[in-house]
Amino acid sequence: MTDLDPKLTFDTFVVGPANRLASAAARRAADSPGTSYNPLFVYAGSGLGKTHILHAVAHHVHKGGRGTRVEYMALEGYLEELEAALESGRRDAFKDRYGDLEILLLDDVQFLAGQNEAQEMLLRTLDQLSAAGSQIMLASDRAPAEIDGLDARLLSRFSGGLIVDIGAPEYETRVAIVRRKAGLSGQRLATGVAEALGRYPFKNVRELGGALNRVLAAQDLEGRQISAEEVKDLIGGGASPSTGGRDDFGTFLEDLAGAVALTVEAKEQPWRKALRESIEAAEREGFSAQRLKMLQGGHDLPGWEEIVRRYRTDLQRLRDIDYELDQLSNPWPDAAGAILKDPDRLDEAEALLASVRERQRPFPRLTPGPDLDELGNFPRIALKAVQQLIGSGRPEYNPLYLWSERAERGRVLLGAAGRTFQALSPESRMAVTSVREFASDFIRALGAGVAGAWRERWWTADLLLVHGVEALSETERAQDEFFHLFEALKRRGARVLLVADRPPSAIDEVDERLRSRFEGGLVLEVESGQGDDPLELAAVPVTVRRRPAWNGQTEVGATAGGAAEAAGEPSPKRKGGSWFPSRENVVLRWPKLEDFLEEDLD
Repeated sequence: MTDLDPKLTFDTFVVGPANRLASAAARRAADSPGTSYNPLFVYAGSGLGKTHILHAVAHHVHKGGRGTRVEYMALEGYLEELEAALESGRRDAFKDRYGDLEILLLDDVQFLAGQNEAQEMLLRTLDQLSAAGSQIMLASDRAPAEIDGLDARLLSRFSGGLIVDIGAPEYETRVAIVRRKAGLSGQRLATGVAEALGRYPFKNVRELGGALNRVLAAQDLEGRQISAEEVKDLIGGGASPSTGGRDDFGTFLEDLAGAVALTVEAKEQPWRKALRESIEAAEREGFSAQRLKMLQGGHDLPGWEEIVRRYRTDLQRLRDIDYELDQLSNPWPDAAGAILKDPDRLDEAEALLASVRERQRPFPRLTPGPDLDELGNFPRIALKAVQQLIGSGRPEYNPLYLWSERAERGRVLLGAAGRTFQALSPESRMAVTSVREFASDFIRALGAGVAGAWRERWWTADLLLVHGVEALSETERAQDEFFHLFEALKRRGARVLLVADRPPSAIDEVDERLRSRFEGGLVLEVESGQGDDPLELAAVPVTVRRRPAWNGQTEVGATAGGAAEAAGEPSPKRKGGSWFPSRENVVLRWPKLEDFLEEDLD
């Protein structure tokens, strides 16, 4: 891949009316390759940002860490590789090199003119990538129809996607670009300097950047800030790069216009001035000012101070929401785009933020307690089934349904399964809940208007642990939500462990679809002693080095010592909040018993 410029990212690309469509389409292509706008063809004059957009797409994909195979290359490099491949007889290898990409970014496509062999090879590459659902993005200094000698088949392929141009930036965008570039350089501009540079109609961003560089260089050499009045002399006596200079009459007209503007502003009514300044400031940041523009036509505006204050407050709230969404890694950036720039849609922005908060809310982790290796007196088949469910391989039985008339016993095993899974897969998402908690949480989400995000959050679980499944008979809507949750997790290959105090067939008034899903996995009873190895669990009356089996409390409703009580043993003693075995008996599970002896047996 051609080296990427680290400065050419979406964060440094200033969006304005002239490039908004190209920027939005490129972001869509980066976020969802091959799903829309394919191929995406961007054309613009020199220095208007088409190469910046291609680099930004590549950086965005790499930053996402999705492992997507992306290739950026200027057509010149593509032609050099093609020529070398043809000379060495490796034509098929060249085709294969580009054929397995997920995103191809090709710059300077205008140089295809007169390159018949390259056009033929590119045509095959595009067909191969399109068939594989890969994203193709091309950039040129002219529209496809204006490339001389372009193969009609290539023109047809380009036209089948989206063709979008980038125009020269208008005043507001030029000012924003100057501010952004100055900020990146680490220098500060004096008041009015960015606006002074923005008033010159540069043909492209490159020329605008050159003018800014002269200002920054002067500041660096002289050790002071350049004033707005000095900008005119620094960029050539006021001559615009696009016009090459002005005559005296042109200077007179500009001075006259400036004087008229100052006179008008001086006589401007306070409320009109406040509206105008608020509108200009908002639009420089890309916000909609339609709310204020609708008020400009009147002769008077009672209460204008409160109107302006409320508008500015709404803008600040949108900035705060935008920042928080960025911190939360907003999963719906397309939905946020227009909303966050329109203060009249503040309610929608608040709703979006609430949904993102819900969607990104982490699942609680289990408190310390025993893992599977520390459990005894459980059926070996149940322990093996649980270990197989949470292991790294594909589970043979999913969902796994465990039941015991003593509900505490099942919850102890469920908690141990969760802790073992967390230790084996710390990056995986595990959700632990009871049926009653699930139903209550769903009611909360409905009331908060975030039910959709609530569902998506549950659907991201890699392991779902549910206890108290018998309470499904007390719910209505929650049963339907459980069914759709199980179906979503099944499609993702997630694992499900269910615990109840009775088998599925004994749960009254449960949706038959749910009952069939439970019974379609593996249903096991986990009463003590079933399938246990008596040698493995025999109590050994020897003196051993005793140590706490675990610290803290068991989770998901189990009381400390629940495992011992479920096994029919005396409750363990607690010392300072820690669990200790009784002095009378110790259940020992160790391959070499003699390693733990401190004295000979009697």
